[in-house]
Amino acid sequence: MTTDQSFLFALFGLVFVLLIWGRIRYDLVAFGALVIAVVAGYVTPDDAFSGFGHPAVVIIGLVLILSRGLMNSGAVEMISGVVLSSNRPLPLHIGIMSVVGAALSAIINNVAALALLMSLDIEAAEKAKRAAALSLMPLSFATILGGMITLIGTPPNIVIAQYRERVLGESYGMFDFAPVGLCVALVGILFVALIGWRLIPNRDRPGSIHTAEDTGLFLSEAQVPDGSSSIGLKVTELYPQAREHDITVLGLVRRGKRLPGFARYEVIRKDDHIVLEGNPKSIEAFLGSAKLDFAGKDKHEPGLTSSSLKLIEAIVPDGARISGRSSYSLRLLSRHGVTLLGVSRQGKRFRDRVRKLTVKPGDVLLLLGPEDRLADITNWLGVLPLAERQHSVIQRKKATLAIGLFLGAIALSVAGLLYLPIALAGCVIGFAALGIVSGREVYESVEWKVIVLLASLIPLGIALENSGGTKLIAELIVSQTEGWPNWAILTVLIMITMTLSDFLNNVATALIAAPIGLDVANAIGVSPDPFLMGVAVAASCAFLTPIGHKNNTIIMGPGGYRFGDYWRMGLPLEILVVVISVPAILFFWPL
Repeated sequence: MTTDQSFLFALFGLVFVLLIWGRIRYDLVAFGALVIAVVAGYVTPDDAFSGFGHPAVVIIGLVLILSRGLMNSGAVEMISGVVLSSNRPLPLHIGIMSVVGAALSAIINNVAALALLMSLDIEAAEKAKRAAALSLMPLSFATILGGMITLIGTPPNIVIAQYRERVLGESYGMFDFAPVGLCVALVGILFVALIGWRLIPNRDRPGSIHTAEDTGLFLSEAQVPDGSSSIGLKVTELYPQAREHDITVLGLVRRGKRLPGFARYEVIRKDDHIVLEGNPKSIEAFLGSAKLDFAGKDKHEPGLTSSSLKLIEAIVPDGARISGRSSYSLRLLSRHGVTLLGVSRQGKRFRDRVRKLTVKPGDVLLLLGPEDRLADITNWLGVLPLAERQHSVIQRKKATLAIGLFLGAIALSVAGLLYLPIALAGCVIGFAALGIVSGREVYESVEWKVIVLLASLIPLGIALENSGGTKLIAELIVSQTEGWPNWAILTVLIMITMTLSDFLNNVATALIAAPIGLDVANAIGVSPDPFLMGVAVAASCAFLTPIGHKNNTIIMGPGGYRFGDYWRMGLPLEILVVVISVPAILFFWPL
């Protein structure tokens, strides 16, 4: 092993450890590694930022913008509106939702598809009086499976296609992934609809996000205003009213400090904050009964001055601006006129003050503010509103036009008349010119953390490949599988890649595994396409953990899932993917 290889392996090893650890943002990890490689001389200054102009990066950014446009136009709403019914048997409901989710994920960003369908699924669960947990995980897995069908359906496919163009001179087409992707998606959907949902552990969990029957869902704070009937009462004297409204009184905050225990016998004073736990409607009713205000309506924190206030619930995806921060540190109320009223995290109770609580991916936030500000603030925070879908201005008259522009761009690319990034860029310009996406939404739609991650890892991956590092890994795989049939070697590569994807970002996994797959194919003297397709499938299939794919993180809070719940349905699904994908790849892409 050369010095170059040793350094780059050590650097990638550090990147993997930090990504799995998860305490540092993955874009900062990747960008920091790139800077180290440049300073050490293993990536030239001219190549350091070449990744930001890479076609894969450009395509991913454009697809995210187009996804927002299709949702704004009501095109996605038209497609999904037929799936909501509480009268269907659960397996049929899961099957229909999964098919629609997979179809949407093939043409738009799968996170956007899940965000829309998750609200419909939760609503159906409420009407059917069942736990949404039984159908949310199958829906998430289906949207992941659907992304494998087309080139633009999932970032790993884009990465693999652009890598093939760089090393072999020709990219994969829009539907080259479809034969294998459709086989895997169809079998996967049948599994989650008929068998998979039965493997989800049956335990007490929230049946929905915003139903009035939920109790103990949100941690909240109430402020004691001047003239409140609660002034002079002991905290215990609020208990009868609290029980009447299904509210739990957890304690008292005075002058910014939490009093010890539950402060049951403490006399309530003006400007105290009472810590409560309950569902949104119950909290609001209790505040009215006890003559309390929402926390934050004081002279030191202006903002909640509108007479038309609205409550919405929103889930925090990985990468949201508020993730890893608190409402207080963002000055949510003083700067934006919106307050964080409550937080739900898998039913857990918090002992921190709500506005100073560090928010995590998968949390459900209860936001209070003027109706005209909530749309802007949810976009700024990067959260996905659930209880209300009025945050998006649907331009239904433009739905047909938006679909036509999008399909036209795809058709021009498939016909070879326009380079795919140019066709998609033209569609984005059309969306902006017609007002389907605003200038601000063009930038807000792009997931910049993923862009920085991908743009940073591309030069590092090329450096590792040029140093012979990926060839060294490929030779190790070949030597350990010497005498094995080629299909078995392909299976090993798929299993290794799939395992990495369960713990790393799928883009990072595809970038590292693609050159390894090519080198393995060259080492055994076969076509590289089956191995590149195998990497594409495996990098997309992260079903064992909530951190393997952003969609799995999003459903964790609403479904009340635990970390160990995912592998129960995810492990047999990953085995099924391997069993189906290997023969499908070899059939459609012969060795």
